[in-house]
Amino acid sequence: MKAKIQEILLKNQDSYVSGEEISRRLGISRTAVWKYINNLREEGFGIKSVPNKGYRLEKIPDRLDPVLLRHCLLTRKLGQAIEIHEAIDSTNTRAKELAQTGAPHGTLVAAEEQIKGRGRLGRSWESPPGTGIWMSLILRPSFPPRFAPRITVIAALAAVKAISSITGLDAAIKWPNDIIINYRKVCGILTEMQADPDLIEYAVLGMGINVNTESFPAELVNSATSLYLESGARTDRCRLLAGILGFFEGIYEKYEDTGDFTDILKEYKERCITLGQRVRVVSASGEFEGIAEGLTQDCELIVVSDNGMKHTVLSGDVSVRGICGYV
Repeated sequence: MKAKIQEILLKNQDSYVSGEEISRRLGISRTAVWKYINNLREEGFGIKSVPNKGYRLEKIPDRLDPVLLRHCLLTRKLGQAIEIHEAIDSTNTRAKELAQTGAPHGTLVAAEEQIKGRGRLGRSWESPPGTGIWMSLILRPSFPPRFAPRITVIAALAAVKAISSITGLDAAIKWPNDIIINYRKVCGILTEMQADPDLIEYAVLGMGINVNTESFPAELVNSATSLYLESGARTDRCRLLAGILGFFEGIYEKYEDTGDFTDILKEYKERCITLGQRVRVVSASGEFEGIAEGLTQDCELIVVSDNGMKHTVLSGDVSVRGICGYV
């Protein structure tokens, strides 16, 4: 019932809604309405009350909240099922549990804090409470497993588009899965899947974004940043998350409908600051340096090493000179 009152106030932010009107719509007493209003105030909602006028929502707290998120969402499938936690070990781990029990395509798991957040290559990911977006999305693709890396490409494009659209910041992509602003990392992406040789049972797209983080430990100052540190302003996290889901759904569904990845890869290349740069590649087969020349249709990085040999890199640690502290 509290969520329904929250929805009514969100839809009428420019006007007052009387307690009598709310009680009539929901079939509850005005005393019950008053109690729910006070509960929302305790959660950080600024609700003004005026005799003979009613209630008006004046302030929305900075929190990940299912009702607030749904109010921002314009998607058809993504985020229609939402699970939000105050704290969780890993949203990817939880999303995989849900996927294995049949959770539908588009199910979203998010958290205010991740205790054991993971990045690519098994690295830990700093996920402090109340400052970022730590989320995982369950996908059930129709394309074969060999095209799974394309999910990360689509996610990276969705992230830079949403960040640029909402904050005005110039975000770029570092191959394959990092979002960079002013040479420092603001977002990481991790895609995992359960698949048979010819069929993806499910994929879990994980994303961590430093949104309103005000400072970082000394060891991360040269490699990490946040939207707040870059813009000087706080960003509405629900609005940003909804924006990412909206951009992702548009690109993803177009690809699923047509099977044509050409334009998506072209735009990814245009936004990828790795290409044309000197890089250092560390993989299971060894370490080498060279120039990142391009990408294959399977999203592998093409690197020409100093001895002139051409390499295709699908996995491994790729550092770009001048970015995230690599000199």
